[in-house]
Amino acid sequence: MEKNYTISKIPKDERPREKLLKYGAEILTNSELLALIIGFGSKKDSAITLSQKIIYNNNKGLLNIVETNPELLKSFNGISDAKAAKILAVAELSKRISRERVSKTKITSPQTISALLLEEMRYLKKEVFKTVLLDTKNNVISINNVSVGCLDSTVVHPREVFLDAIKSSSAAIILVHNHPSGEVEPSKDDISITNRIIECGKIIGIKVLDHIIIGNGNYLSFKEKGYIYS
Repeated sequence: MEKNYTISKIPKDERPREKLLKYGAEILTNSELLALIIGFGSKKDSAITLSQKIIYNNNKGLLNIVETNPELLKSFNGISDAKAAKILAVAELSKRISRERVSKTKITSPQTISALLLEEMRYLKKEVFKTVLLDTKNNVISINNVSVGCLDSTVVHPREVFLDAIKSSSAAIILVHNHPSGEVEPSKDDISITNRIIECGKIIGIKVLDHIIIGNGNYLSFKEKGYIYS
């Protein structure tokens, strides 16, 4: 039987915990970081080997942490309820930390919206429609979910789009939604609903500055593509 290569057999200076404390977390591999969260492996695998199996499963990399669930994690030998909970908790904290960056952010371009929301929305399996609410200086007031649809569509009504914007006394909004397919080209429905929302905004007095579609690592701006005019 093949012997398990445990972390204790690694020279002390090369172990994940010691490396992190001495050199900083940024030098650790994804597997080493996950191993620190897991703590210890199983009789068959060290924490690092177990982490590698999770991360490299189906060649999905860190998506296996972002898109996972307790049952899937526990299918790996050595992942208990407690370890699955730790992994899920860290994934959720990462998402929340990203959202904390929103406060006081000034929107100067579509790239700013992409920096705020791309990593969060590119992994979503359903189409989600959000509004970015802005003050008179284009600082973000908040980012709100408007609706969640099925795999390839969502139903959006201007009433829901402007509800929070009116409550927050927003000067302008930016529309954002994802395409689970990864493609960013707008559909006829995307263009139609955007035009409806823009017209409603003119009546209400809240300008729609842009509509961003998030794909798999990329985005499309209606403003940049000429679908929205000043």
